[in-house]
Amino acid sequence: MLLDEDPATLIHHTIGNFNIQPDKQAVTRINDSLSNLQQSRELRISDVESALRKLSRNLHSLNAQHEEAIAAHDSAKHAEKIVELDTQKFRIAKAASDLEIETERLEGELEMLKERLADLEAQGLEGDEATRREREVDDTTLLRLKIYRSLGIDIEHDQSGTFNKAIIRNSRKGDVHVVNVDPKFSRFFYANYFWSTMQG
Repeated sequence: MLLDEDPATLIHHTIGNFNIQPDKQAVTRINDSLSNLQQSRELRISDVESALRKLSRNLHSLNAQHEEAIAAHDSAKHAEKIVELDTQKFRIAKAASDLEIETERLEGELEMLKERLADLEAQGLEGDEATRREREVDDTTLLRLKIYRSLGIDIEHDQSGTFNKAIIRNSRKGDVHVVNVDPKFSRFFYANYFWSTMQG
């Protein structure tokens, strides 16, 4: 009977009937996987610890900088700077307002000049009647002054435009005579006087 056999023999035969090699290989693979997983876990922990130490150093540095900034902060200087900036802002605003007013004034002058230009263009090159008459008088006066100057006589006028002084130069003698023109004497008198002075 089966139970009459030696138990050791039965166990030996039973073990021989089992194929445990695949199981042993599976256990080996599992052990290898666990070992690799442990190494990977240790590497990740090391990286995390290194990053944590770096972040801790950065935090310490930032805290130190923050404390230095707080210690260096001067509230009085800050308030003074704010006042200075406000003053500068008001000055800029006033300058902008002044520029705007000046711009409006210049625009008004420009419009007036445009109107004046339009009037002058409408009158033509000769101008209106009053302008032409005034030019004729000026041309006559300029012609007389030119004749006097060619004779060596310079005529001067006062602030009102009245000719009241004559400077007579005698080129032959190198003399200069200054004559005050008085309206009570006639033109004929001064003409003779000027001529005699030039002749020397």
